[in-house]
This record gives sequence, structure tokens and C-alpha cells, in this order.
Amino acid sequence: MKRLSDIKFSTLDLVPVRENGSAAQSLRNSLDLAQHVEKFGYNRFWVAEHHNMDGIASSATSVLLGYLAGGTSTIRVGSGGVMLPNHAPLVIAEQFGTLESLYPGRIDLGLGRAPGSDQMTARALRRERSGSADEFPEDVAELMRYLGPRTPDQRIIAMPGTGTNVPVWLLGSSLFSAQLAGERGLPYAFASHFAPRFMHEAIRVYRNHFKPSAVLDKPYVMLGVPLVAADTDEQADYLATSVYQRILALMRGQSLVQRPPVKTMDGLWLPHEKEAVGDFLGLAMVGSPQKIRAKLEVLIEQTQADELIFTCDLYEHADRVHSYELLAQVMKG
Repeated sequence: MKRLSDIKFSTLDLVPVRENGSAAQSLRNSLDLAQHVEKFGYNRFWVAEHHNMDGIASSATSVLLGYLAGGTSTIRVGSGGVMLPNHAPLVIAEQFGTLESLYPGRIDLGLGRAPGSDQMTARALRRERSGSADEFPEDVAELMRYLGPRTPDQRIIAMPGTGTNVPVWLLGSSLFSAQLAGERGLPYAFASHFAPRFMHEAIRVYRNHFKPSAVLDKPYVMLGVPLVAADTDEQADYLATSVYQRILALMRGQSLVQRPPVKTMDGLWLPHEKEAVGDFLGLAMVGSPQKIRAKLEVLIEQTQADELIFTCDLYEHADRVHSYELLAQVMKG
């Protein structure tokens, strides 16, 4: 049985834009956070591709990763993830081949099959490409061929890219990618930071379908976990109201810019909305280090996950940094 100190821990930054803030400041905060968690001992720093969202500044994912990798020295940086239906596989191979060539041994390529946006935005991104999620397995295979060793009869190469063997992860919030990751022998990251309902089933499907590959001889599971750590439970509960407001806005189709914490959510949400936000954040670790340690120990016991990747969406950047610092102390025992 795994102990908490056996588990690798990482950061998923949604590069949040706050009320009256700017994308430029959010991007600088992302680098600052990456530099801090690198010192705290985190394993990876990932950012996710989102489009047409005023509260998230990570749309140009590969460009941002170059900025983050250039400002850090040891932590792995990667996509959590690139939404492959939005892109030609060759373009992604060239982008991540370039990153791997510049920062060897530090780049991860996590892939998702959702558009990461609404359908109108997806069409704007793809223009003439069909870009269907149904093509995801073939697109993944094509992308991995571009990143693998060049073959004698290969007429199209990614340069940079060919021979870099950038580690590919499959990401998902349902069972499709779990099965595909298992069959391809790839590491799998489940989006339990916003879709915890299917977590146990997805892990089971992945492990049951796993076939050893050139990159993995046994399954490797990473789980997304929302985090609000503070010195006291009361302070954490207060800071978490920013997170609740953001998820509520997402569900209502409103602006996703970060809002400051409030003393109470009473009057801001209806009973059914409170329940829906609670379901969305079912895996959230909110509280003091002692409370979070107890909850994490249960999670590891139940899932036997290999790695946890935490997202911390707080209004004040200093509170986010402190939250990740407290978590590092918990994870190291």
C-alpha cells in the first residue's frame, strides 16, 4: 500500500485572470508560481488549453510553456492538456519538438479529445479542418509517429520533433481516454478536479485495459485535485469562496474572471446550484494542513494513484503560493 510520502505531486495552473486584472499579470504570476513550486519540490507544472474564456489566459499553450520552461530549471513543464481536435498533429509535434529540443528531458505532452471551448470557437480555431473528437485515436497515433524515430519511407517529418520522443499522456474526464490510454500503454491523467464522479470507474477501465508498451511497463495514474490550503480551516473556507463563485459563473455561462472571497455564499447561489458546485468540487482539499493530510491519505488508499496534480484557483496570488507551500509540507510528511 502506498503512503502519502510515496506519491509524486504536481501543479496544474489555470492561469486565472482576476477582476480588474490583466492577462499579462496572470502570465507573470504563472511563471512566479512555477518558480516557487519548483523550489517546494513539485514534479511537474502543467497548463491547460482553453479558448474564449475571459478568466483563463493559457490559450496559446505551447507559447506559454516556452516562457515557463525558460524561467525554471528542473521542474517538468507540459500541457494538461493540448486539445488535439483543435490542431493538426504535425503542428503539435513541431511545437513540442521545439520545446523538447530547447529544454531536453523536461517537456510533457498531455492530450485531450474535447475542444476546450464552445462549438463556435472550435470552428473558428479549425477553419477548414474537420477536427472531430472521433478522430482522436488516429490523431494521437499520427502525432506519436512524428515524435518517434524517423523511418526510411517517412515522407513527412516534424523538424524539430522527429526522434524527440516527447512523453505523451492521455487526459480525460470520461471512460474513452481511459481505455485508449490503457490499450496504448500510455500514462493516464483523470480530470477529477472537475469531474470526480467517474474517477474510480476510469481508473478501473484504464488498469484493466493496460498493455505494456515501450514507454510504460505498468499503469501510471495521475489524478487532478482542487486545492485550498491555509493555516486554519476557517481561513481556507473563506478563500474557497472565490473558487465557488468561479464554478457558479461557469455553470451560469457568466464571466470567469476571478472574484474576491466573501464571508458567505448565502444569497449568491440557489440550493441546487450549491449542490452542483459541491459535486463539481467533490474531490477538493479545503482546509488546514492537518485536515488535508487526512483527506489525501484516504484518497491514496482508495485509488492507489501514482501522482496527484493540484489546481489552486485563489484570488490573491500570495495565497496560492502559500497554499502550494503548505501542501508540499503535507506531501513530504
